[in-house]
Amino acid sequence: MISYFIGVVAILASGILALVPALKVLFTGETIVKTFDFNPLFGPVNFVIDPLAAFFILVIAVMSIASVIYAKGYLKPYLEKGKNLRAHMVFLTGLIVSMILVVTCQNALMFLICWEIMSLSSFFLVIFESEKKEVLRAGIKYLVFMHISVLFIIMAFALCAIKAGSFDFASFSAVLKNNVHLANIVFVLAFIGFGTKAGFVPLHNWLPDAHPAAPSHVSAIMSGVMIKTGIYGILRMLSLIGTPSKLIAYGVLVISVISALYGVLYAITQHDLKRLLAYHSIENIGIIGIGVGAGMLGLAYHNPVVAMLGFAGGILHILNHSIFKELLFLSAGSVYTKTHTRNIEILGGLIKSMPATAILFLIGSVAICGLPPFNGFISEFLVYFGMFKGLSINSFFAFTVMIFAIAGLALVGTMAILCFTKAFSIIFLGMPRSEAAENVKNDTGMSMILPMSFLAALTLAIGLFPQYVFKMLTKPVSVLTNSGFQAAGGEPLTIMQTISFVGLAFVAFVCVLILLKVLFGRKIVLHETWGCGYDRGNNHIQYTASSYASPFLSMLKPLFKKVFDVEKPKKLFPKSAHFSLHIEDIEEAYVLNPLLKFDEWFLSKFEKIQNGNLQTYIKYGLLFLVLIIAGCMLV
Repeated sequence: MISYFIGVVAILASGILALVPALKVLFTGETIVKTFDFNPLFGPVNFVIDPLAAFFILVIAVMSIASVIYAKGYLKPYLEKGKNLRAHMVFLTGLIVSMILVVTCQNALMFLICWEIMSLSSFFLVIFESEKKEVLRAGIKYLVFMHISVLFIIMAFALCAIKAGSFDFASFSAVLKNNVHLANIVFVLAFIGFGTKAGFVPLHNWLPDAHPAAPSHVSAIMSGVMIKTGIYGILRMLSLIGTPSKLIAYGVLVISVISALYGVLYAITQHDLKRLLAYHSIENIGIIGIGVGAGMLGLAYHNPVVAMLGFAGGILHILNHSIFKELLFLSAGSVYTKTHTRNIEILGGLIKSMPATAILFLIGSVAICGLPPFNGFISEFLVYFGMFKGLSINSFFAFTVMIFAIAGLALVGTMAILCFTKAFSIIFLGMPRSEAAENVKNDTGMSMILPMSFLAALTLAIGLFPQYVFKMLTKPVSVLTNSGFQAAGGEPLTIMQTISFVGLAFVAFVCVLILLKVLFGRKIVLHETWGCGYDRGNNHIQYTASSYASPFLSMLKPLFKKVFDVEKPKKLFPKSAHFSLHIEDIEEAYVLNPLLKFDEWFLSKFEKIQNGNLQTYIKYGLLFLVLIIAGCMLV
């Protein structure tokens, strides 16, 4: 427990110390620069807090503090079992500090070091329960993907450094703004590298495995905050390039729409609660990308209004998604703490024993579906508003792409509602479907409820007072576009104020109804009525998660690979029978798994080389050196 408190103090101190300059930059617009001279290889290393970096620091600090406070209750059972948490707290502190360094460092070499510290810290956090085979497998898969991603980032930085003769981002900007061809190549490489960390399709495959494997407070930080560093990298490269090419802008928008649709579609199929939430992270990264893509099209077509609204919606959704996704992951952790399962098929009726968690999960569900009066509605509205303004761009192709993007985002919202009505109703409503759910007698402790309540309050506050948050966005967006807010005039702000008024009126109306019910409502008297022979319900006649979503999923069969586990009933009175359905990710089933099988087959052909004899290995080394020397002489 002492190691936990030391870690909490370190994280709280680093979060608060980082928040002070970040808030100063966001309110004043000034940029804070601190230069260090480490060695001649790096050159001067600038750590810069500009409005874009300050916004990300705000998200990282606030979300990390909430998760770490929650961790006290979540980690208590592990402490009682005697698990040593020293390493866990060290890596958790390292992850948070490295994320802050990533968004402030503007030297390519130092950036890569901070990026690797972030990846390694999160890897060790993912394998917290390394005694479980599936956890270790997810951690290794995550680490492999992160090192593939960093190769593309290194290539992008290397091209810039060769041309600029420096590792400083300012020198990169001078080169990229004067060389469109190089800027396109660098952005594509950077998008692949940073997009893998963010979870864009088809670079997402690590995410649905790593997030469920990690402890819930770590899952919350990874999904709510860490994957946003990938978005930061994309936005930072965009700020260095200036005006992107139209082809690149269309590419980002199309990939983002596909990611949003893919993520929410696979979320509907999941029975593992945390895996369901992980796929929704892919969906929301897609929504953020749609806003960024619309903003890029605004820049490419020199339409500052579209650029401002697109970037504002995308950047605000970074904050909003961090809040409600962290709330949902922490709620999932509370359910897991009490039931020791993530399988929603065997839950049910938890609203009676866990009312606070149920209400908080419901708030997060409404927010992630983009419904008023919560925060998800505001950022998605701005993204929609930007795309509708984009219909005025004088290009038939841009008009067509925007129409499909609008339709795609609308479909995403519809499927999100389907997914979370399924999740909430199956987990919290009805009757318990197993002893694990039936044996839950009380809710989680206040150390877990309070951080979730804080996050729920933030979702409502942003939804009710969007005009103040919108004003805060002016400075981060100005890093990407300078004239958008002035060109848009007061129309967006006026709309935000109208939304605020309607939202406050709605909340006031609901509060009045509740007050009237409490003061004057009569007690409802229940009477037995004839039920046509019906006695009472049981958990076998309730909807399951699979049956709830089946009518919708049956229309989309080609997009899934279904794996059935069936034991048919035998004899007249069968002793056992079961049916289960597992949906595999088509990319993993048809691309990654065949590649891994081929790799395993290919490497098996060299097993004889690995004979365990030290002299043989020395001989291999000498032979390799001879070949290298011979090759150098020939060159």
